Amino acid sequence: MKNYFSEEDKTKIMAAIQDAELKTSGEIRVHIDKTCNEDVLDRAAWWFKKLNMHKTVARNGVLIYIAMESRMFAIIGDSGINAVVPKDFWEEVKEEMLSFFKNNEFVSGIAHGVSRVGDYLKLHFPYNKDDVNELPDDISFGTK
Repeated sequence: MKNYFSEEDKTKIMAAIQDAELKTSGEIRVHIDKTCNEDVLDRAAWWFKKLNMHKTVARNGVLIYIAMESRMFAIIGDSGINAVVPKDFWEEVKEEMLSFFKNNEFVSGIAHGVSRVGDYLKLHFPYNKDDVNELPDDISFGTK
């Protein structure tokens, strides 16, 4: 599963997460699956819970979920962030990421999505000096 990305690619994605989280108290995770054989939002929600993203203090976690071989992806946010983002925000970010994916620029697309989410999170959940990184910044891989 981890073979979809080189070590350099993984480093770039993790750097994008870390850079985004320097602007916000929000938490951003990226999860990569091989396939998704159900509704992509249901699968993303399952991983959101499995990764304990619903346990952040401000309920401001965001998951970018990608099923590589199924060519499906979703972005979901916790209740705190969903209360403040415009209705079409997640779809807008997905469309921007998709423009990269169509050109096989997966790392750039993921990094772009992470950056956009981070920029929006900082508007409502700015970084605090005493901020604690509540969730890991690494990419998670796996299947149910």
